Amino acid sequence: MGSNEELPEGTLQNILEQESLKWIFVGGKGGVGKTTCSSILSILLARVRPSVLIISTDPAHNLSDAFQQKFTKTPSLVNGFSNLYAMEVDPNVEHDESGGSDITDGFVSELANSIPGIDEAMSFAEMLKLVQTMDYSCIVFDTAPTGHTLRLLQFPSTLEKGLAKIMSLKSRFGGLLGQMTRLFGLGDEFGEDAILGKLEGMKEVIQQVNQQFKDPDLTTFVCVCIPEFLSLYETERLVQELTKFEIDTHNIIINQVIFDEEVIQSKLLKARMRMQQKYLDQFYMLYDDFNITKLPLLPQEVCGIEALKAFSHNFVTPYKSSITRGTIEELELRVSALNEQLKDAEPELERLRKGKQKIDEAI
Repeated sequence: MGSNEELPEGTLQNILEQESLKWIFVGGKGGVGKTTCSSILSILLARVRPSVLIISTDPAHNLSDAFQQKFTKTPSLVNGFSNLYAMEVDPNVEHDESGGSDITDGFVSELANSIPGIDEAMSFAEMLKLVQTMDYSCIVFDTAPTGHTLRLLQFPSTLEKGLAKIMSLKSRFGGLLGQMTRLFGLGDEFGEDAILGKLEGMKEVIQQVNQQFKDPDLTTFVCVCIPEFLSLYETERLVQELTKFEIDTHNIIINQVIFDEEVIQSKLLKARMRMQQKYLDQFYMLYDDFNITKLPLLPQEVCGIEALKAFSHNFVTPYKSSITRGTIEELELRVSALNEQLKDAEPELERLRKGKQKIDEAI
């Protein structure tokens, strides 16, 4: 692990300093701390940016729990901030605020549902369309577990394929749709031009967002993981897929690391540390050109604004163990800890001896 010193500094400072960034995705395997990391990242960005929006696209929303404040599908100001907003959206639920008529929206929705995967893509497109009308300097996505996220990142091509299929239906059936709308007296709002206009408008948004997502000056993806085999495997899969989608990623957060703090006597903790070190070595070997940030495992959850702020310094300053092995200070700490254990054990031993003595006398 001596070679780790030569690697890029293990913080997220590079993201805070990249003023051109507009879209920041935070993702990884389920249960690794994505929401905590994205929440803290948004807090840090709010210190250096005019306005920041954090969006949860995970159907099992945890953003409200992290900030201990209820959020909805419309941006709300986070308590204690003047420039940090949050919202929770479900990509599986169609957006009903797209500004069109109920009839046209209903038809487009039904049409979308007949094409696998396009329903999520259109919902996400509507949400992005809404977000783009707002003046946020930076948008952080707290994404769903990896599989969901990869589907989300595929939405531009999914939607373009779906729209091509719909256009081919138009060419095959010609003016049949127009004749039906006139026959039922539905008027121009449900006409062929209105529906195709709505779909074309969606396509423009998709193409624009797709271009932005592939621009490393505007978009980056932060991978969150823990030092275990399945998480390492999932991270590798995610990085490969992001490369395939041409989406920039150069930051990895390794969460829940057990550092060699003070004097660890637990055999279980020591075994976990050895296991984690094996996977940490693999992370550094695989991602030697990434900024790798290690975060310590804590005895308590990080919930609420104050706890998030208190933990945020670990994102900009590499975490260091409080002791160095092999020093006089470390040995003194070990001796002190053993003396404390001995002091606690002596009264217990005396109590057990007296109890045994009473039993022997009774016999």
